[in-house]
Formats: sequence, structure tokens, C-alpha cells
Amino acid sequence: MLRKLLIGVAVIATLVAGVGTARLVLPRTDPTSGVVKQLAFLRAEIEGGADRAAQQQYPEGYFFLNVLYGLTWVQVGLADPARSVDADAEARWALNRLESADGTAPFDASLKPQYGVFYAGWVNWLRGGLISLKHSDAAEIDKFSSESVEIATAFRTSKTPFLASYPGQAWPVDSIVAIASLRLYDDLVAPRFGQIATNWVAASKKQLNPATGLLPHQVVPQVVGARASSQGLIQRFLVEVDPAFAQSQYKLFKERFVTSVGVREYPKGVGGTGDVDSGPLILGMSLSATVVAIGAARVQHDPLADRLTRQGELLGLPLTGLKTKRYLFGALPIGDAFLAWSTSARPLVADEQPKQDGGSTWWWLPWLLALWLPALILWGFVRRVRRRRGH
Repeated sequence: MLRKLLIGVAVIATLVAGVGTARLVLPRTDPTSGVVKQLAFLRAEIEGGADRAAQQQYPEGYFFLNVLYGLTWVQVGLADPARSVDADAEARWALNRLESADGTAPFDASLKPQYGVFYAGWVNWLRGGLISLKHSDAAEIDKFSSESVEIATAFRTSKTPFLASYPGQAWPVDSIVAIASLRLYDDLVAPRFGQIATNWVAASKKQLNPATGLLPHQVVPQVVGARASSQGLIQRFLVEVDPAFAQSQYKLFKERFVTSVGVREYPKGVGGTGDVDSGPLILGMSLSATVVAIGAARVQHDPLADRLTRQGELLGLPLTGLKTKRYLFGALPIGDAFLAWSTSARPLVADEQPKQDGGSTWWWLPWLLALWLPALILWGFVRRVRRRRGH
């Protein structure tokens, strides 16, 4: 019985090691198809109330689940023009949900821009993404123009480059998304807001965190040093605003936060606890920051994106069916939404960036060792049992 049990466990360990090896080293033939399957899973989850459930767990749970669903469809439609009509319909469906009473409920309508810079920036970025699919009418473009003017006016009249997302609360990352949406307007409609973006970059450079040289995590009600849960998003959008500034910031981000196994929430050498932004920390690593960093690496043309994606395929326990794909058994749809958005990330404004050095091409060797060592040990026990029975 012991021998049969050992053989069974060894076979399972070998299969796990084989599947893991394939996910780590085999070519990824059509990543878009996997993202489309994730979107099918997310659509069903949202229709089943997953966005409202997420709102009970996270301050922007409803918003993020819908906006990332729509933005991922935009990215899929731009990558594959044959899907652009479907992408337009699905992204528009998500936008309608964001503009509903449920979408605006967590935000303050008295802020400038209306509902705060977080809400206004992401919605404007999604609306611009829709227009980039080239199925929008004049009314849609007029709406994009009026909301871009509202955002631009708020920045022009503000004494700080970082506008409020909630009364008395401001995070630089939220303003970056809004400024990126103005850059997208200039690219899609007409040059109009370039000086505002230039002024914003100049003002932001004066408020870099002294310890890291990066933009801070939060500025109101208190200044909080750089953290990866916001840096991943900052690096994703900053390239759309100012590619040269983005390149220097991304280099610092990698030096201070990226490790061989993931992305730290706090800079190397600095400890801290997890919270609603970072999620639980494992040896200082943030799963959410690691996922978002995939998108940042993709728009920076950094092979790090492929490495992090492959590690996610290994550790995320993906379940792929004929029509859907989910991670961690579909237990956290908002995590699937961030992953789909990140793994399909592409610049909407910026040109393709120069390819960066990906570091060692043997990064997967420790992972293979971790995968195969248990199987080899188990087969060693099987061999010993056989020898003992032989005596």
C-alpha cells in the first residue's frame, strides 16, 4: 500500500511539474485568446453582481471591476481589429455602468472635476479608448471634449498638480490617469492640452519622494512615500504623459521594488504591513502590485512583463475551459480584471518604447528546481521501497 501511495503521489507531482514547466518555458502562441476568455468569465460575474460584491470589500471595487473590463476590451479591439466591433459594444456597456447611480455613488459630485479626479480620469480614459476603436459618433466625441475641458480646467486652476479624489484626500496616481486622458484627447481629436500636461510634469517633478526619487503614494491629508500598489499604475500611465520622464521613473521603480520573485509593496530595505491597496503581503511581496507591474512592463517594452506573466500562470492556478478562463478558481474576479487588463496592456498615446534589457535569460531555473525537486524526491522514495521489498 505504501508503494502504491508513493507512486500515485509521485505521478501527481510529476504531472504538476510538467504542466508548470510548460507554463514557464513554452512559447505563448496567442495571449489575446486567453484574455478574451477571461473577459467572458468577468462579464458573467459582473452580471451576477460581482461588482456590487466587490464594492463591499474595496472602496472602488464596483468601479474598478467595470472600468478594467471596458479598458481590456479596448486593448483587445486595438490588438485585433476583427474584434473591434465587439470591443466597442462591451466597453460601452462598461461605461454605462460607470455612469449609473451605482458607479457614481461612492464619489462626491461637488469636487472639481465632478466626482473627483479618480472618477473623472478613469472614465475619460475609457471614453477616449472607445473613440480610438473608431466606432464613435460626433456626440461621443463632443462628450469626450467637454469632459476633457472640465478636467483641464480643474488642473489649470489648482495650486497643486495632484487633485482630490475624495474630499481632503489626494493620490498622485489618480491625477496621472486624468492627465493621460488629456494626452489621449490631443492624439485622437486635436492638439489642445499639451501645455497643461507639460506644466503638470514640471510641477510633479518638484514633489518627488526624497527617499526613492519616485512620485509619492499619497499627498493629502499626509504625504506617504512611494509604494508599489500605486507605482505600478503610475508607471503604466506615465509613459502616455511624458515618455522620457516615465523611463527614468520606471528604472527607479525596478531598482527599488522589483525582485526575482515579484514586486515588493515597500522599497527594498523598508518594512510595512499590507492594507486595502496592497492586499496581504507575502514576504513583503504584493500580489496586486505584481499584477499591475505586468502592464507597466508591457508599455515599457520590458521582458519583465513576460517573466511576471509566466510566474502568474504558474502560481495563479488558472482554469481554462472552452469559453472562459479564471485564476484562483475564480474566487476574486477583481483580481482577474486587473490581470486581464495588465497582460493585454498597450500604449494608447505613446509610441512603442525601445526594448529594454530583460536581465538573465535563466530566471526560470530556480522555479524549475522548485517544481521538479519534490517529484524527484518522491521517485527516490519509490525506488528505495522497491529495493527494500527486493531484499
